[in-house]
Amino acid sequence: MSDEIDFKLIGDDLQAVIITLDPGEMVIAEPGALMYMTSGIKMETVLGDPSQKEQGFLGKMASAGKRLITGEKLFVTTFSNAAGGREQVAFASPFPGKIIPMHLDQLGGEIICQKESFICAARGIQIGIAFQKKFGVGLFGGEGFIMQRLTGDGIALVHAGGTMMKRSLTGGETLRIDTGCLVAITPSVQYDIQFIGGIKNTLFGGEGLFFATLTGPGDVWLQSLPFSRLAGRIIAAAGKPGGKEEGSVLGGLGKMLAGDNG
Repeated sequence: MSDEIDFKLIGDDLQAVIITLDPGEMVIAEPGALMYMTSGIKMETVLGDPSQKEQGFLGKMASAGKRLITGEKLFVTTFSNAAGGREQVAFASPFPGKIIPMHLDQLGGEIICQKESFICAARGIQIGIAFQKKFGVGLFGGEGFIMQRLTGDGIALVHAGGTMMKRSLTGGETLRIDTGCLVAITPSVQYDIQFIGGIKNTLFGGEGLFFATLTGPGDVWLQSLPFSRLAGRIIAAAGKPGGKEEGSVLGGLGKMLAGDNG
């Protein structure tokens, strides 16, 4: 059984989540996500799954190895209430977007999500790996062969870049999406890759070579701003000369007329 944590989301485009813990309760978080914690919170960095107390060293290494395979850090950070009253700990979004609470007890006890979307979860949620069995998905799917599998009966909080959208697919219904826009799916959704096709689409479409196809039944969570897309725009803008004049109608000519030779 997972701890029954209370949480509150704050903010709009750069959200944070405030979690209130009763005495003895614990939340597991991705290292580097902490915003603040009150004086009664005890922080520990642990190897392996902290919800599995009977794990030996080999068991902890196996659990930590799963995190490495999915692109996460080797260790997880736990925050537990070691005081007599209620205490708080808060975590922040890694980049502009939305924090999504996933009530696993209402989702069949399991979701599959993209790498690096996990922020925190109640103690009792297990973080595993989900292999994509089809070769095309592994080679061209953007997320590779491996995604994260979150299992349990508590609350997990994951992050989506930009705006989050949830779609519920009926049996046989198919949705084609950009491979980077996938956040999470329920296990009943089939995930595959489809070639866009057409020379003009391939060379000039600007959408890459492949779509991800999601076939129901099941739930799908999408993000409007994948981090790779955000990073690409920032890098492209940073490489442009005279970036500070980018909004000017005159552009580089405006710099010369203003006598700016730097």
